[in-house]
Amino acid sequence: MLSVDLFMDATLLPALLIALSAGILSFLSPCVLPVVPPYLAYMGGVSMTEMSESAAAGRRRVLLAALFFVLGLSTVFLLLGIAASALGRLVLPWLPTLNLVAGIVVMIFGAHFVGVFRLSFMDREARVEAGERGGSALGAYILGLAFAFGWTPCLGPILSAILTLAASEASLSRGAVMLLAYAAGLGVPFLLVAAFFPRLRGTMAFMKRHMGRIERISGLLLWTVGLMMVTGQFSDLAFWLLETFPALGAVG
Repeated sequence: MLSVDLFMDATLLPALLIALSAGILSFLSPCVLPVVPPYLAYMGGVSMTEMSESAAAGRRRVLLAALFFVLGLSTVFLLLGIAASALGRLVLPWLPTLNLVAGIVVMIFGAHFVGVFRLSFMDREARVEAGERGGSALGAYILGLAFAFGWTPCLGPILSAILTLAASEASLSRGAVMLLAYAAGLGVPFLLVAAFFPRLRGTMAFMKRHMGRIERISGLLLWTVGLMMVTGQFSDLAFWLLETFPALGAVG
């Protein structure tokens, strides 16, 4: 027989896995992946040619800039997670109804990405002007802050699903952890590209060629998350994880 405390801890695990996966899919989205190399080159104060070479000094500059960039976008997502959880605590009596409505909206977003229909406002991009000079850690951090806000039309559908899940937690710490998982899914690939760009050019070219398939995978994930929100399947998933992997009971 599962205890209530254990169950409440376990329910966070599937949400964290979904948040992490959503961050990775956000990185692979058509309006993020193609701009990663030039953004990294700008933030590191190097040219694309220099970044493509294996010079250790250039890689260190790019990696340091990428680290501060990820810290910037993580700051925004952390604050969004806390805000969403605080809102969830305020509307706790109406949370089941809000989850139902939010789940339907997320399913609509998912259908858009799968290609069932297209929502024109979601095909627009909000580009962030990088300015004329790069190469500073502070500039990279500020650019990370701007990136988290400026790419909302592209990241919005996936991010809104994660924020809705964070709001349903109605716990500031749990909501913050969920958005940090999303930030890790989006930010860690930036760091990997910064560290290993010469070796990853072929992989990134392959992903660009299959961008349509990646977008459909994103849509399927969103649609599934929306369905789970509508039907309340997160609780069942948590029980299944505990029964299938008993070691997870030690989490939390």
